Amino acid sequence: MAAILRTYLKVSAVAGLCAAMAIGVACDQRGGSTGASNAAAGSDVAAQGPAKPATRTAKVTIAGETFELELALDDESRFRGLSGRTEIARNGGMLFVFPDASVRVQGFVMRDCPIPIDIIYVGRDGRVVSMFAMTPEAPRADDERELSPPFSGAPRWAWVNAKYEARLQQYNSRYPAQYVIELAGGRLKDLKVQEGDLIEFDRESLKKRAR
Repeated sequence: MAAILRTYLKVSAVAGLCAAMAIGVACDQRGGSTGASNAAAGSDVAAQGPAKPATRTAKVTIAGETFELELALDDESRFRGLSGRTEIARNGGMLFVFPDASVRVQGFVMRDCPIPIDIIYVGRDGRVVSMFAMTPEAPRADDERELSPPFSGAPRWAWVNAKYEARLQQYNSRYPAQYVIELAGGRLKDLKVQEGDLIEFDRESLKKRAR
């Protein structure tokens, strides 16, 4: 979740993914998940420890199947996303919610994510705008572990390694998205989700809680 770094310097909205990056036009957005190159760069699991599971969840219906998804409603949780997770329940995952001011082309990366993750980008109207089956990246090399702040005064959770960030593949939504869903790898194929499908959840209530 490098372009990220540049965008992040311009906007200070960090999104997490597996880490998200929102792209200025994008998880998080080269965040996340934390991005287009608008979001943030990634946290080092070895240095900071794996992301802690969120305690807040929401029920989401996808292709007639109900999921209980952890919520990522603020910059830090969107930046961390599912980084460090070694398993995701069949009907689990994470729902990233962006405030109105951060609706744009989003871009997520697989920062410190050791398992496959399926991602669904959802527009303001609750309909799928794009989706991808994301694959794990090679683990950090020794020279990709040292973290530094992407801008003066950046919170510790947002520190990144520029070399590592630069090699992460970005999965960009192509169209503006307000919500992002991450599921266990392979679930998109099972569910047969298509662009334009309606994802059912309490969008308005969650949008009001996002910050």
